[in-house]
Parts: sequence; C-alpha cells; structure tokens
Amino acid sequence: MEASFPMKQIMDEEGRLVDPSYQEQIDEKLVQQLHYHMLRIRTFDRKAISLQRQGRIGTYPPFEGQEACQVGSALALGEGDWVFPTYRDHGATLTFGADMVRMFLYWNGRQEGCVAPPGKHIFPAAVPIATQILHAVGASWAEKRKGTDRVAIAYFGDGATSEGDFHEGLNFASVFQTPTILFNQNNGYAISVPIERQMNSKTIAQKSVAYGMPGIRIDGNDCFAVYFETKRAVEAAREGNGPTLIEAVTWRTGAHTTADDPTKYRPSGKGKDIVDPLVRLERFMKNDGYWDEQAVKTLQDKLNDEVETAVKGMAEFPAPNPEDLFDHVFAVLPPQLQEQKEFYLEFLKG
Repeated sequence: MEASFPMKQIMDEEGRLVDPSYQEQIDEKLVQQLHYHMLRIRTFDRKAISLQRQGRIGTYPPFEGQEACQVGSALALGEGDWVFPTYRDHGATLTFGADMVRMFLYWNGRQEGCVAPPGKHIFPAAVPIATQILHAVGASWAEKRKGTDRVAIAYFGDGATSEGDFHEGLNFASVFQTPTILFNQNNGYAISVPIERQMNSKTIAQKSVAYGMPGIRIDGNDCFAVYFETKRAVEAAREGNGPTLIEAVTWRTGAHTTADDPTKYRPSGKGKDIVDPLVRLERFMKNDGYWDEQAVKTLQDKLNDEVETAVKGMAEFPAPNPEDLFDHVFAVLPPQLQEQKEFYLEFLKG
C-alpha cells in the first residue's frame, strides 16, 4: 500500500524543489503568503503556551511542527468555503480569517471564542474525536443541494481514523459525492498511542479505497505539497467530482496538550531528524532569493505586537455573563436547572 500511495513532495528538507514542474506556479506572492501565515501562527502558538503556564488560559493543545499542514490547506480554500477544525487547528482557522482575540477567549473558556467573523464559515473547534467529519460532510452536502460550488474541509488527526464517525463520514461523502476535503494530519501519535498500535494499515490514505474516493499521501512538512494538493482536491470538489481523503504526514514537536508529558510514551530523540516546516520554507527562500533578513525581523516584530494586542484584548473583554452557564441549551429550562440558576445568581450577589 505504501507503494500505491507514495508520499507527494515538492520541496525537500533543504528547501530545494524536487518537482520542477511547479517552478512557475511558485511565485513570490505565494511564498511570502505562506511564510507570513506560518510565522504568524507559530508566534500565536508559543504565546498561548506561555499564557497557559502563567495560568491565564486553560489547558492548551500546541501545534508547532504542523504549520505547513494548517496554512497550506487553509490558503487553498475560497472565501465562502466551510472549515471544521479540531481542538488543534486554530492555526488553520486563524489563516482562514478567525479573529485572534476570540481565539484567545476560546482558550480562556469563553463562549465568545466560538463566534466566527461575519461571512466566515468556521465551526467551533471539535473536542470530541472525529465528530466534525460528519458535520463537514453534512454542510458540504447542503451546499451541493443548494447548487453552490462551496466545499467543506474537515481536519482530523490519525487517532480519529479509529472512530466510527470517520468511517460513517467517508461512506456518506462517497455515496452522495459531497464536496468534502477530508484532511488528516498524521503526526504519528493518537495522544499516547503510536499509530502502529491504533491501526494495522500502512497508510491512512489507503482507507480511501474502501469508499471509492481519491486518496493521496503528502509530505505534511512541505507547505508547497500541502497547498497544491489541497487546491487540486478543492477544485475537483467544486467541479462536482466528490470528496478526497488527504493524509499529510507531519510531526508535532511538543506535547499533545499542556497537561501531557510526551516523555512518558515518545522515545527520547524521536522526531529530532525531522526538519521544521518553517525552517524548510526559509531555506527555500534563501536558496531562491526571496529571503530578506531585515524584512523578516520587521515582520516578526509586527506579529509579536499583533499577538500582544490580542492578549490585551482578551484581558479587557467584558466579564462573562453568569447566565451563560444555563442559557442557550434548552428553549425552556427544566425546573431543576431553573432552581440552580436562581440559586447561583443569588449566591453571586453575596
């Protein structure tokens, strides 16, 4: 199966193009766009970890090492498309247009963090594993029935492929030929379980065969491969050719979450030979004359300011409404919850 699903790569670890057919499609605008967003979300990610360690936000799932997957795929989408993220795909949603202040609010436990900007179809992050796949297939099916050319992308990790929702979603997408991109980020571990302990398949891409849909395997640390292969799948979906399963092989450098200790289950030194996706892109920029040391320093300063401003915006956001604990679930609160609500509000009054 690995031979049937070879890993697509456009740029190698040293930043050299290994597929010259893409030379003309990789222009300065695309390179700078990819670099800007990858550096931006890494700056956000590192700040979020710092905030969690300070106790200013809750448990946080870092994504460093997966920036090429998230940025490359998000940039391949169109304005009206739908994004269904997991709890680790805030890099993709930020690239797609999510508000950074609200992103910090989400990790601060605020429901306001689930609100997407006007006109942006971004679902709240799915913490239950694989449930967002069904939502994405449903949304894309609705768009197909309405006669639009909008597509939906569902992000999920390798562990999600062991869930029933994954198989149900792929089956439905295949039967109804929904315009869905099923984007898997295979970082080698489903929490503390290595991939070989949670599936016997050699690849995730091969699972597409059972559902009669295209399946591709790409180097998830190669932002060009991610961008162009996702774009190809998006265009196919828009043209009515149904779903595509993409397996992006990548590596998360940090813990599963800030509450996790990967030294308990990841062998020491594992992943040390994997070249960081941002480093790879920067090597390409230096090789091909796109690198400007001062411009990058200026950009980093600008991104630092943006992130700090967003943190300030989170801190200055109006205090939460205590009634949010009870509202927005039932049309009419059951008597026992109404009683709890009244007790709680009286308690807050002192």
